[in-house]
Amino acid sequence: MNFLFEALKALLFGIVEGITEWLPISSTGHMILLNELVNLKASENFMNMFNVVIQLGAVLAVILLLFRKIWPFTMPGKGEGIGGIFRMDVIRLWLLVVVAILPSSIVGIPLDDWLDAHLHNNVVIAIMLVVYGVLFIAVERSTVVRRSPRVARLEEMDVRTALLIGLFQVLALIPGTSRSGATILGGLLVGCSRAVSAEFSFIMAIPTMAGASLLKLLKFGFNFTTEELVILVVGCVTAFLVSMLAVRTFIGYIKKHSFEPFGWYRIILGLLVAIMTVVKSI
Repeated sequence: MNFLFEALKALLFGIVEGITEWLPISSTGHMILLNELVNLKASENFMNMFNVVIQLGAVLAVILLLFRKIWPFTMPGKGEGIGGIFRMDVIRLWLLVVVAILPSSIVGIPLDDWLDAHLHNNVVIAIMLVVYGVLFIAVERSTVVRRSPRVARLEEMDVRTALLIGLFQVLALIPGTSRSGATILGGLLVGCSRAVSAEFSFIMAIPTMAGASLLKLLKFGFNFTTEELVILVVGCVTAFLVSMLAVRTFIGYIKKHSFEPFGWYRIILGLLVAIMTVVKSI
């Protein structure tokens, strides 16, 4: 019975991950709140790994949903030869993604343990939730998003724009910022449309989150107990299924609506995390 109960908890974690990973509202903040309410009976090392590796399910959902846009190979036409198997527009897109993820890789990989030790706490998360919530509201109410976007389609993105968005992703190394939140906000500020900002953020997430998950797995090792393995698989599969729906819904939403509601949501969540932290310390 206890084993089944822990699996059901992992199911709940997967649902929250699948929804919050792609919205600019910080999956980390939600995971912390959830862990306070529904505590998984696992070691601290396992939970540190689980909260990151569960993202693999979410990443797989994006790969499947955007497969036609990101798969760089195709059947060559008659007389095209071996060069015809490559979709050069997609190759170019992936080169832009590599440029965009370089800054966070250079900063994040060597500082991974330090960031976990010093910044992965409720106070930092609450502050970042509120700060970026205010920023989203401010950007949406400014003239930045009201003017015609300089980059209205992914094909129009250049190296400079990709690099600037990548620099914004560095900010997401601070827990509570939200990786998607930082990159989408960055995209809006450098002249991308909401749809392009979100799609490029999703594609950037594939190598970023897969790399972070692999790093955590290597640090944890592969000596899982049966219960730990079941919890991890249940969480990943659930995150995959929920992400399929969340990404479709989010892309449809941003074509007609602003990000301002997410800003207010972040502020409320940040205040809840702060209140929870104060109450817990009393």
